[in-house]
Amino acid sequence: MTLRVRFAPSPTGELHVGGARTALFNWLWARKEGGDLVLRVEDTDLARSEQRFVRGILEALRWLGLDWDELYFQSERLPVYRKYVERLLAEGKAYPCYCTPEELAARRRRALSRGEAPEYDGHCRALGRAEQERYLAQGRRPAVRFRVPEEAKETSFRDFLRGEVRFRRLTTGDFVIQKADGTPTYNLACVVDDHEMGITHVLRGEDHISNTPKQIWLYRALGWDPPQFGHLSVILGPDRRKLSKRHGATSVEALREQGFLPEAVVNHLALLGWSPKGEGEVFTPAELVERFSLDRVNLAPQVFDLAKLRWLNRQHLARLSPQELLERARPFLKGVAGLPEGRVARALALVRPAVSTLAELADHPDLSALLRRPRLGDEVVEGLRGPRAQEALRAVLSRLEVGWPADLRALVGEVAGELGLSRREVFHPLRLALTGRPQGPELAGVVAVLGWEETRARIRSALKAVEEPPTGG
Repeated sequence: MTLRVRFAPSPTGELHVGGARTALFNWLWARKEGGDLVLRVEDTDLARSEQRFVRGILEALRWLGLDWDELYFQSERLPVYRKYVERLLAEGKAYPCYCTPEELAARRRRALSRGEAPEYDGHCRALGRAEQERYLAQGRRPAVRFRVPEEAKETSFRDFLRGEVRFRRLTTGDFVIQKADGTPTYNLACVVDDHEMGITHVLRGEDHISNTPKQIWLYRALGWDPPQFGHLSVILGPDRRKLSKRHGATSVEALREQGFLPEAVVNHLALLGWSPKGEGEVFTPAELVERFSLDRVNLAPQVFDLAKLRWLNRQHLARLSPQELLERARPFLKGVAGLPEGRVARALALVRPAVSTLAELADHPDLSALLRRPRLGDEVVEGLRGPRAQEALRAVLSRLEVGWPADLRALVGEVAGELGLSRREVFHPLRLALTGRPQGPELAGVVAVLGWEETRARIRSALKAVEEPPTGG
């Protein structure tokens, strides 16, 4: 039997971390076992589903590298669902319900006031034809409810991750399977699609556990064998509360905009409820596929930690070649048109250890100083006005006029020895002259990025700035 799993997002918002983790685990499992991953967009909620969210979800999955084998849209399958609703009606396993939202709300309030479960009371379960026609004459459009069998008061199923899961009773009573506007509800459409698409295993979040008994009874009513069900743990924020926007970026698109690499996001999501054998935390998607197995899934609540993601992103950034880094950073870079790509790539690689994301890299002042000749601020100029600082710069410049040094540290050592200065007394003014900043990447790397001509030009420019009289006073 070929493994067939599915990811079924609703396009009522962006793809968030929880959904992305579910998609990833299904993708890892399908790719590990040579199975199929079905992507099913559950867009039957006409009021809340939007095409921009459909496009966003598909793009987020592509960005993460989670490809699929088949793609379906529930909005294109409405006649299929209506066919099965009609079948359940014809077999007496479902019935039209004419209750208005106001009537249902009033009954729920009365039930709660009596300390009873607010389940549907079966008001329309046995309506005669005359009563139905009276409601229709009033302009009421019926929903369709599933007639929950008496034996459904106790339902159990075997979760392939959690073991036996038992429900003492269905607390909703007869539940709606088709809305008054003719669209199917989640549970009906889900059951029909999983059956018709040959889904063998349903791997989803634990928030769907409560849907499983309803789906099992729909399977039985339609005479079908249900797939196997497994439910992943909940994802929390660092404060151990349910993950939400207050914890920062929680959508895949937001993480992308902040400059996280897709392989780092995948890496972090994979570790939210799964652990590999052996040591190590940094894995490529291919390595995750190779190592993935359900017996390593952990059902304890998992914490999505941006600090941990930032650390993982640094590890994945470090693996990129300078040219790869340039290609990844390009969407974030500004004002680099016309600059030699080799220089930009070398500058990015030099600044990389100081940042955690591509956005931070593109905005880092050290990168700006490497790519554009900095305007030396008053504090920098004052730092270069000392006679020994100028003397050190001139000595370095005189050597650079002769030729490019094989070893900058050796050159600085020669200058320091000749002038009776410490190495720092040479390095510091040289850094100020080249970058306009008192701190930054290793100076040998800075000089390698700038090149011979630009290095000499910046030293000359700094000396000229020092020679100009100070402003103010």
